[in-house]
Amino acid sequence: MTTTAIFGAGVMGETLVSGLIRSGRTPGDLVVTGRTPDKVNALAERHGVRVLPNSEAADVADTLVLCVKPQDMAGLLDEIRDHVAPGNVVVSLAAGITTEYLESRLPEGTSVVRVMPNTPALVDEGMAGIAPGSHCTDDHLAEAEALLSSCGRVVRLAEKHLDAVTAISGSGPAYIFYVVEAMIEAGVVLGLPRATSTELVVQTLYGAATMLRETHEHPTVLREQVSSPGGTTVAALRQLDDHKVRAAFVTAMEAAAARSKQLASGQV
Repeated sequence: MTTTAIFGAGVMGETLVSGLIRSGRTPGDLVVTGRTPDKVNALAERHGVRVLPNSEAADVADTLVLCVKPQDMAGLLDEIRDHVAPGNVVVSLAAGITTEYLESRLPEGTSVVRVMPNTPALVDEGMAGIAPGSHCTDDHLAEAEALLSSCGRVVRLAEKHLDAVTAISGSGPAYIFYVVEAMIEAGVVLGLPRATSTELVVQTLYGAATMLRETHEHPTVLREQVSSPGGTTVAALRQLDDHKVRAAFVTAMEAAAARSKQLASGQV
């Protein structure tokens, strides 16, 4: 069994650790590192994984998963560069860090995979886009795919599409939460207790998402099934169209993709 080192004991680092263990990985085959000893030791105690300094973790790992913040990436790469061996694969979950950036700071020919995950991975319902670097082998890409599949779904893409993935699924949960907030507030305005409004909205969201996944129907078909001529739904949808909500969503995601591209080019 290969050894996987996860650099960064934050939310996504722990999400991967717990997902891998639930999917059958032996805790002893996992190594974690982190800048905050209390945090990384608590994670290790919860899951039974090993804790090592960055350089030692890189020495023993076959797969190196970089879960640090983008601004901490350069320092981490400097620390592990001389400890990455031929045949290792480096998987980066840092937003805006390109495979070219990683390859330029790692030994020549290092196999690199860039990942754009999202927060529903915390409940094993993540959606990740993965893109191979110029030296990445098919086996290493499959390995990265299996890694992320432990806490959700994975799609393989060319790296040029990752800004769009960031805008759609990476940032996407925030858009959904934004809509949910608005619907809950509407329920309160209409006289419902906040707890009741919250339950109604959350279950409606869950049910609608389940219908999309399980029926495989186009969302337009499902929307039309709810929209009786001259009825309440049509009255509501007309207001959304009048306020250009659909156009606003498209514009918002274009802005997110543009910002992702800026970050990837080093613009803060």
